[in-house]
Amino acid sequence: MKTKAKRLIRNVTVQLFLAVVAYFMLFPFTYMVTSSLKTPTDTFRVPPKLLPRDQERTDVAGIGEDLPLFYVDSGGERKKLALAQKNIPIGIFARADDPAVTYERFLSEAQPVLGPSGEQESLVVGGAETALWSIEDQGKTIQATMVTRTSVGSFVDPDEPSSPVYANVRLSEPVENVSWHPENYREVFELQGLFRSLTNTILVTILVVIGQIVTSVMGGYAFARLKFPGRSKLFLIYLGTYMIPFVILIIPLYQVMKALNWVNTMTALVVPWVFTVYGTFLMRQFFLAIPKELEEAAYMDGASRWLMLKKIFIPAVMPGIATLATFTFLYAWNSFLWPLIIIKIGSENAVLTLALSQLQGRASDKLNLILAGAAVTILPPVLVFISMQKYYLSSIMTSGLKG
Repeated sequence: MKTKAKRLIRNVTVQLFLAVVAYFMLFPFTYMVTSSLKTPTDTFRVPPKLLPRDQERTDVAGIGEDLPLFYVDSGGERKKLALAQKNIPIGIFARADDPAVTYERFLSEAQPVLGPSGEQESLVVGGAETALWSIEDQGKTIQATMVTRTSVGSFVDPDEPSSPVYANVRLSEPVENVSWHPENYREVFELQGLFRSLTNTILVTILVVIGQIVTSVMGGYAFARLKFPGRSKLFLIYLGTYMIPFVILIIPLYQVMKALNWVNTMTALVVPWVFTVYGTFLMRQFFLAIPKELEEAAYMDGASRWLMLKKIFIPAVMPGIATLATFTFLYAWNSFLWPLIIIKIGSENAVLTLALSQLQGRASDKLNLILAGAAVTILPPVLVFISMQKYYLSSIMTSGLKG
């Protein structure tokens, strides 16, 4: 029983730990998606809220239409009142003869105390000269000094608008409801022409993925199974090129694209990336893990190299191909530096990463639109990775095996 209890506690602890880690990993992504469905004002809310919310509004006869609703304390009750007018200036006044007694009055109700010369009289309070005002208190006119000034709003009951209530708007809680705004995505597509960039990105990504799979499978098979002079040395040289930083290749590669007249074309986004050292190395390792006896048996049955590759090797290394396709998809989809160099700003051949970069400038005051564009960019790779994870995990578990 003690062993079962310990095992249960251990499993629960592990699950709780994984749940906490998953929460912290998924929360930024979830917040991005929900914020992309907010209004611009809601995205800059302090403190922020996870779900998008809109302030409830109403019409008040004789005062105005589409007035925002707030929770306001009135007569000891918390009521839903409409904001009819805001920024009404008020002052906090202290009696001239007793500064401890203060009054709250509209500035329109306070009149300056004028001296014989027509200038406003003043009073020294705490070593500082302060202007004098006259205000009404219980039917009497008294002199007072202004301590500070602020503003309030006029709130009315939508059903009985004749009796306004005055309160600080900033300290009043708005009446809000959860409200989603999927039209943000339509606005992003219309504002930035994101549909063309999305189409370009899908096309480029598909071509790069197919190209890398074809070249990597053929190259990996050749280095793993074909015997030819200098195979090992050639593979080491080829593998060594993987250590060359991309920044060193930018200028030569750009010159090649310019010589081929491929600058600002989608061809330049595809052709340079259909050959990959990593993919060739990965497929070679998977091909080496296949028992040699399968190849010999197929050879004895009269199968050609192409037939063995098609019928035996490719089905056997599908987890590796899926892994390569996943990583290639993520790289091609998120590629930014090379498209930025080879594609002109505003070109119809722009991809999503370039369009999103331009969107940050065009919609800098609308964070919800920027997050909507980011969601469009991020969601496809996430879905691809989730759908391919079983192949990816399978490739990890079998990558250390060799027949």
